[in-house]
Amino acid sequence: MKSFKNILTTAALLFGALMFAQEVVPETYINPLDIDYSYMVYNSSDNISYRSGADPAVIEFQGEYYMFVTRSFGYWHSTDLINWEFIKPKQWFFEGSNAPTAFNYKDSLVYFAGDPAGYGSILYTDDPKSGNWTPTASISNNIQDSELFIDDDGKTYLYWGSSNVHPLRVKMLDKNDRFLETGVEKELINLVEEEHGWERFGQNNYHPTIKEGYMEGASMTKHDGKYYLQYAAPGTQFNVYADAAYIGETPLGPFTYMKNNPMSFKPGGFANGAGHGITMKQTNGQYWHFATMALASNSHWERRLSMFPTYFDQEGLMYTNTSYGDYPLFGPDHPTMAGQHSGWMLLSYKGNATVSSSEMQVRKSTATDGDYDIKEMPLERNSEGEIISKLLTDESPKSFWVAKANNDEQWVEIEMLSPGNIYAFQLNFHDQDAGIYTRTEGLRHRFILEVSENGTDWETVVDRSESYEDAPNAYITLSQPVKAKYVRYKNVEVPGKNLALSEIRVFGKGLGEKPATVKGFTVSREKDRRNASLKWNPVEGAQGYNIRWGIAPDKLYQSWLIYDRNEHFMRSLDRDTQYYFSIEAFNENGISERSPVLQVE
Repeated sequence: MKSFKNILTTAALLFGALMFAQEVVPETYINPLDIDYSYMVYNSSDNISYRSGADPAVIEFQGEYYMFVTRSFGYWHSTDLINWEFIKPKQWFFEGSNAPTAFNYKDSLVYFAGDPAGYGSILYTDDPKSGNWTPTASISNNIQDSELFIDDDGKTYLYWGSSNVHPLRVKMLDKNDRFLETGVEKELINLVEEEHGWERFGQNNYHPTIKEGYMEGASMTKHDGKYYLQYAAPGTQFNVYADAAYIGETPLGPFTYMKNNPMSFKPGGFANGAGHGITMKQTNGQYWHFATMALASNSHWERRLSMFPTYFDQEGLMYTNTSYGDYPLFGPDHPTMAGQHSGWMLLSYKGNATVSSSEMQVRKSTATDGDYDIKEMPLERNSEGEIISKLLTDESPKSFWVAKANNDEQWVEIEMLSPGNIYAFQLNFHDQDAGIYTRTEGLRHRFILEVSENGTDWETVVDRSESYEDAPNAYITLSQPVKAKYVRYKNVEVPGKNLALSEIRVFGKGLGEKPATVKGFTVSREKDRRNASLKWNPVEGAQGYNIRWGIAPDKLYQSWLIYDRNEHFMRSLDRDTQYYFSIEAFNENGISERSPVLQVE
């Protein structure tokens, strides 16, 4: 009998191994989006060199997709919303577009505006893939941070505004007469910080002197006969940069504040911010919100792009799902869970990283509007004399390590705290004195990724040593998962003078137990009801916690992911709104059950 049991056990193990080897890995993506971001002209006079991508305007046109991005000297094309190819247009604005707007008019023409000077012709084309554009024979004013919207009846509206004082405005244009103004102009909405905590200026909605947030990034979505006027606040450099909406019955309003605002909000986790974007519809009917994330390491204007699934509930409330929004997410063509968390967890958090050399290691965070908290880390070595870098696994995109050179002698080795089955990697490269100040072709990131179970025997799982891909936020999935405890990055060549990285992130499935359900969860609103204090009992083995809240038990649309701590203070609530809260714990092995929903008056 014992022999028979051994045979069964062996057979079960072989069957499990076979199933693992034959696992079909679904298509996924991650935020920040993996595209070849352009280097910026902005701040070039101060010799500050960095890439950025912000203020996306994404449209579907004739079954394919086009993405226009601030000061990128062109735009991107995609057939699947995941893989994007840059198009260099033949006619374009000299300094690149700024806070662009684009509109697909009945699959016949694409209209576009975004001159950095704030005035200029509206361009149009019937073949955006070719890069050929024609300017209208008139000049439009006040097209800074604008949104061009053409209703089903052909009536045309231009929304605009970027100010901490002035409201968003709209004016009507005549599409059939060179987009000349018709004389209809109207003030629409403004920030109301004394009621809406999330609109307050500053990191975590706090600034010692400035109270007024910036309202910008107008965008219009028509759904089920209603008009959703979206806007961004309170500032692009902050973790709480968000988009919200007012709802109207006509393009000119009147507009009513949507009670579940902000509709796109990602204040926690590795990559923060989900503001100044656009909501577009995929060919299958799924809505997506493309938004701006704050990197803000070299400059407060250093940003990245994100994409979140967007929905309209039975009340007509618009919301996005940003939960675990910088972890691998199912791709847009997933039949049931497009944009949802894939279940792959972060395996590399607080892993022990050693590096080949170190020119500098800097921990940085945004403090106020014009300042940073900056700390250059002292050189540390382990007992074997290897240089330690704690910044490469700390889940902060602002902190970074700079090697002494940019060659094939530079490497990073990470010993993860526990072994796991690896499914994907995200490499976040840092721009350190790159000396590039505009869109530059021919840049490439060349490297090799290796894994090991014991730190001695290594297997190559990614070989981009001869790649021509320019991927400053490279996201790489494996065709089959591989079990490992160690990961090694071997450099070949990257843009810039020195190899520099802010984070190496490894995703997959741990081999242990997911955390228990959080207990002792309490939420107390302050005298200033825009603020709330949250506390809970720490959960053994948890990396962090994901707080969810919303305006009803079944409308917990907001989330805030934090690491390590078992308390949190938020300033992002609406003063006169009743909220409901829940919390879950997570680690490399999975996510706990949610705690019971709390009603908080």
